[in-house]
Amino acid sequence: MRISRLYTTVALTAGHSVELTDTAAHYLANVLRLGPGALLRLFNGDGGEYEAVIEAVGKRGVSVKLGTVSQPATESALTTVLGIGISRGERMDYAIQKSTELGVSAIVPLFTEHCEVKLQGERLDKRQSHWQQVAISACEQSGRVKVPLVLAPVALTEWLPTVATSLRLVLDHEESGVLSGPRPDAGVTLLIGPEGGLAPAEITQAKTCGFTGIALGNRVLRTETAPVAALSVLQYLWGNSP
Repeated sequence: MRISRLYTTVALTAGHSVELTDTAAHYLANVLRLGPGALLRLFNGDGGEYEAVIEAVGKRGVSVKLGTVSQPATESALTTVLGIGISRGERMDYAIQKSTELGVSAIVPLFTEHCEVKLQGERLDKRQSHWQQVAISACEQSGRVKVPLVLAPVALTEWLPTVATSLRLVLDHEESGVLSGPRPDAGVTLLIGPEGGLAPAEITQAKTCGFTGIALGNRVLRTETAPVAALSVLQYLWGNSP
């Protein structure tokens, strides 16, 4: 029997009953149409996964009884921050979804010279909320118990000086650097351009801010493919080592 696994914003404590009134409650009651007795797994980003059973379904929410809590070893040992130029529609959704599945810690959407997406005001807020929900759904599917934060979009020039990880990488297919050595204790920041890539001046500015150029082969990758390839390499090298 398939047991639904859902993220909730509600505080969770093993052995307690709680009232779900957020998106999870709506999904359980109106989409899955589950009733009392249905088994669940819930997580809220605190690192635990809670067994639960539905006690009651009402108009205002869903009451659940929490059972035991476990701490699945699904989070990466490597802190990774993805700064990515904003691309259109499903390409950006795909990049966020797959990056989340691959263990990214945080995602920063970036306005760059070649960015063709114009967002501001309420439209920007809605898009950020949508991207955060994409990350949440990816966590539900992949078994993660910590949801990466999708930060508010910012200009690349404003973001670069704030990066503080010990290793900073910018994807540039003209480079030939090689990754090796022990896991960076202070994490990795990965910079990837939008459709059309980063402008030469932006790559230069990134390197001035401590970024190292690196390529993943001799081919030019799409903006939604690049984070999948790069994060896979980073996780292989450092994500699961003790």
